[in-house]
Amino acid sequence: MLYSVPLLQKIVSLLALDERQVIFMVATPFFLATAFWEYRRIRHDPRLMDLGEAIRNFILGAGYQLTELLFAGIVSFPVFYWAYQHRLCTVQLNVATGLLLFVLVDLCFYAMHRVSHRVRWFWCSHVTHHASERMNFSTAMRQNATNVFSGNWLFYVPLAWLGFNPVWIGVCFALSLVYQFFIHSTLIPRLHPWIEALFNTANHHRVHHARNAGYMDTNFGGVLIIWDRLFGSFAAEQEKKPVIYGIHRPVYTRSLLLSWLHEYRDMWRDMRKPGSLPDRLRHLWMPPEWTRNR
Repeated sequence: MLYSVPLLQKIVSLLALDERQVIFMVATPFFLATAFWEYRRIRHDPRLMDLGEAIRNFILGAGYQLTELLFAGIVSFPVFYWAYQHRLCTVQLNVATGLLLFVLVDLCFYAMHRVSHRVRWFWCSHVTHHASERMNFSTAMRQNATNVFSGNWLFYVPLAWLGFNPVWIGVCFALSLVYQFFIHSTLIPRLHPWIEALFNTANHHRVHHARNAGYMDTNFGGVLIIWDRLFGSFAAEQEKKPVIYGIHRPVYTRSLLLSWLHEYRDMWRDMRKPGSLPDRLRHLWMPPEWTRNR
């Protein structure tokens, strides 16, 4: 048998009560209320808000949550369970280890997020989040239904192998995403310098979503911005340099499927071009802008 009976029982129990999904369900009314407040503030400016797009953004987010709910139990949970069963030690949860885990999850998010911009396979699922040319709270909901299949969750598996319970890894990840929802806005001004120095803020995240030269591929942090400062990927927002949002190859569509799959389609077209098999396969791990010379 592919899975042992205890493993199947564990998967069923995780599917029955996925703490991440509970957190998202509790947070959803706050997301909707905040998005409605923002909509009333900026609805008259088409550069900042398009109601149809905002609704589609929330539908894209719902599709992402649905695929996570349906497929995480057979795709990612078994890997986390296996890693935890072979853990180096058992980390007991308390305030100190809980804070440590939250910081480590944030570091893993930074690594995953940075790779998602520089490796085309991962970019295929992440590009949906960046395709909008507007920055508002609904933009945070632009997620790809293929995320669970792309494997970006693998970046968190080492934490289970070290000895952290996968349930708490998922809780920290969900809380990080809840925080990140509230930094997708043009209405939030620059905050106190100490806050801006330590945390990822709306100010920093506006830069991350920009396609301006000098802003591209910066500010990958989730909750903390310290990783970008440590690893040389930080860029400050310049007041005299207006932010231009979106991607370099815009895709204007109302189709949910095309919003999710257009980069996979483009990557497949590039891989089909004449050349050796190794050169074709390089499109999977080279940066999104990479092209073959032959």
